[in-house]
Amino acid sequence: MTLLVQKFGGTSLGSIERIKAVAQRIKSSKEKGNDLVVVVSAMGHSTDELTQLASEISLDPPHREMDMLLSTGEQVSISLLTMALNELGTPAISLTGTQAGIITESAHGRARILEIRTERIKNLLSEGKTLVIAGFQGTSLGIGGIPEITTLGRGGSDTSAVALAASLEAEKCEIYTDVPGVLTTDPRIVKSAQLMKNISCDEMLELASLGAAVLHPRAVEIARNFGVTLVVKSSWDKLDGTTLTSKKNHVYAKGGIEHRSPVDGLELVENQAVIALSNIPDRPGIAAELFESLSEGGVNVDLIIQATHQINSNDITFTVVENELNNALIQCKKLIKTIGGEISSQKSLTKLSIYGAGIMGRPGIASSLFQTLSDSGINIHLIATSEVKVSCVIDAELGKKGLRSVAEVFKLTDKQITINPILANNNEPEVRGIALDKDQIQICVKNVPDKPGTASTICSKLAEKNISLDTIVQSERKHKDTTKDISFTLKKNDRKDAKYALEELISNWKGSKIEEGNAIVRISAVGSGMPFTIGTAGKIFRALANEKINIEMIATSEIRTTCIISEKDGEKALNEIHSCFQLGKL
Repeated sequence: MTLLVQKFGGTSLGSIERIKAVAQRIKSSKEKGNDLVVVVSAMGHSTDELTQLASEISLDPPHREMDMLLSTGEQVSISLLTMALNELGTPAISLTGTQAGIITESAHGRARILEIRTERIKNLLSEGKTLVIAGFQGTSLGIGGIPEITTLGRGGSDTSAVALAASLEAEKCEIYTDVPGVLTTDPRIVKSAQLMKNISCDEMLELASLGAAVLHPRAVEIARNFGVTLVVKSSWDKLDGTTLTSKKNHVYAKGGIEHRSPVDGLELVENQAVIALSNIPDRPGIAAELFESLSEGGVNVDLIIQATHQINSNDITFTVVENELNNALIQCKKLIKTIGGEISSQKSLTKLSIYGAGIMGRPGIASSLFQTLSDSGINIHLIATSEVKVSCVIDAELGKKGLRSVAEVFKLTDKQITINPILANNNEPEVRGIALDKDQIQICVKNVPDKPGTASTICSKLAEKNISLDTIVQSERKHKDTTKDISFTLKKNDRKDAKYALEELISNWKGSKIEEGNAIVRISAVGSGMPFTIGTAGKIFRALANEKINIEMIATSEIRTTCIISEKDGEKALNEIHSCFQLGKL
């Protein structure tokens, strides 16, 4: 028999009528000959209601007691759904996270899954039972080995469902929700948003980390790392939904389902060059003109960095392979003659990258990379970050030294290291989806020392507060005192803690100061076909220029182009870029 893991969210279970409808759907799947493990969330808005009750008692309730309280929401769901299944003649039994063998770390409210002890589940399946398991929760072995109830945090039911599928080696994991699957963008803003039949886990990780709420990044990480076939579909129809695909197919490891190292590869790309345009006008359309000109000249650009503007001017820095440097300089000089500014370039550079699932979601990973390079005496010229990759451009003569040091720190084997990888064109779309993240602020640390270790010091200080940076941009422009600026975006809720940590840090740097930018949003285009397509960035910048939208920051990775723009322009930009790539016609 085929083993399926199915997960139903709170909206799907919002009333007794809906619970009965879900039970009927499960029964139909069981009658097709499937073994079923069903994971459910709390009914409707139960979790919010329980949280509200707690807030009426205490402004700062103990995390342990919150876990005790919130875990009851799923217990209501599993009991009622199991009753409904038995009423339909489908033998079923409910299990809490603890009874299902979901073992987590001891961090209340945000625990990660270490392992799932599946013996009881397998025994009950062999008896023909359909299992209904509480998502969002597990158990940790506290002091003296005494079990403690834990919750997994936001998206926990998705996470536990995919973790169960990985541990049980299920045929696939189906996530039932109130949308038909993964759409090209937010349908509440863009009416022409279309359903995607397929998307890679790497692309989905980028979109999920950028605010696409259909799946939590932690669930996608597990699917990617363990090769779980993950399907997102609607609870209300029988359409196929969206299938997530992954190249990874790891053997289950004792290192922990969510405690495996998020870094599973290291890459060195040689023969890189950097071109920096500085003191160019800060107005809509400049980036579009530049990258359209490069596209017309047949230049394929890799990383693009634009830091926060300086008064009325801006800097744009990008990388190309060395043999395209002269052609790129010709195109840039034509533009500089028209708009003004200066141009500089540097050869003999190397791009060193770590990659894996959920890198930026773990604050210590990027800082460890930067610190390792600093400890090796290697200065970083450029930084580019994404949810699945962090890249640093360094001097070529130090590339192999950096490679060895980073491999040692992240305990990577030779099989996980690639030098000058040859990318195979997968004929995938250059842009598959667009995400608009409204939960961002921008901060610039100005006049920081231009020496090895600066970036790692900043990231480490924030990591101590468990703060993840979403976009990191290190300016190429130096001030008269040879200092530089580092800009980044982070979640709005982290504003206070971040500023406090940074103010403490820069007190040691003479002349350094913190500047907070205007209200912004982060708009990003994601597609695994980007590396094989010339001109994608130029199209995005032109779409924004057509709407007279100025770009405050630019950061790119291999499969993502991100622009930081004014908050007031966010929804207009989303519609324009979605239309630019004709995603409404899928």
